[in-house]
Amino acid sequence: MLIANPIYDVVFKRLMEDKRIAKFFIETLIEEEVADVQIKPQEFTFFKDLEQPGNNEKLEKIKEHIASLMSLAVYRADFIANIKTKDNEYKKVLIEIQKAKNPIDLMRFRNYLAEQYKKEDEIETISGKEKVVLPIITIYLLGFPLPEIESAAIKVNRQYFDLITRQLINRKSDFIERLTHDCYVVQMSKIEGRLKTRLEQLLSIFEQNYFIDEKGITKEYNYEVENEIINLIISILHKAGSDPKERQEIEKEQEFYRILELSTREAFEKAKELEKIIVEMGKKLDKKDKLLEDKDKLIEDLTRKLNKK
Repeated sequence: MLIANPIYDVVFKRLMEDKRIAKFFIETLIEEEVADVQIKPQEFTFFKDLEQPGNNEKLEKIKEHIASLMSLAVYRADFIANIKTKDNEYKKVLIEIQKAKNPIDLMRFRNYLAEQYKKEDEIETISGKEKVVLPIITIYLLGFPLPEIESAAIKVNRQYFDLITRQLINRKSDFIERLTHDCYVVQMSKIEGRLKTRLEQLLSIFEQNYFIDEKGITKEYNYEVENEIINLIISILHKAGSDPKERQEIEKEQEFYRILELSTREAFEKAKELEKIIVEMGKKLDKKDKLLEDKDKLIEDLTRKLNKK
């Protein structure tokens, strides 16, 4: 069957708008039963972090440049949801798709994560809406390989360890849980068509093989899966891959990220050139300071000799 590649933001967003799919996706990856999912608004901006005294002129130029890029498409890979587990524990889940490895991404992830740690969340309880600080879970879907790790799906979890007795602590602290988080990483380039487990069946949707076009927008999915939700995912992806309008939206997104990548690369190259100039200027200033210091010393010596006469 022909399906759209789900790594594109517009496609992934369409999948995760369905609460059944969002619930299935999250609980399959974190291996924990999810009782409810509250999908959060996906809009987010870093502009306010740049607004500092003296930076207004530079900020406006940055905004104008990014706005010109964003006119091509307005999609985000970020997916945010608050979940409630079967044990009535609330957690915040952040999902990020990163198709290519760019130098700026690590800082973007860290800044975004920091913003989420600073935010209070509103959850629906029996008594009504309540503002709380939730523990965080991060899920990263990577389109590039991590050379050190062969596994397609990785869980990075935390353990409590008593440094004095050298024993594992089996209880958890509400305070610690809100200051640290578990992380899940999927290397989409290393997914192979194994369907033995529920996780492998879900991952098969994201396998980056069997494309029928050079752009990697659509691919053949010929695995037989009996799971109801996965078949629902396939159905949505089939519609997205077959509809010319849907394909056009994906192509717009592709162009946006292509230009963004070029702009990022250009910005880093200019930053490196500027750094070299600053270093050279620093060396020249150091040399100038040394000459002035030598000159002052020479004047002092001459003055001392004249005074002796």
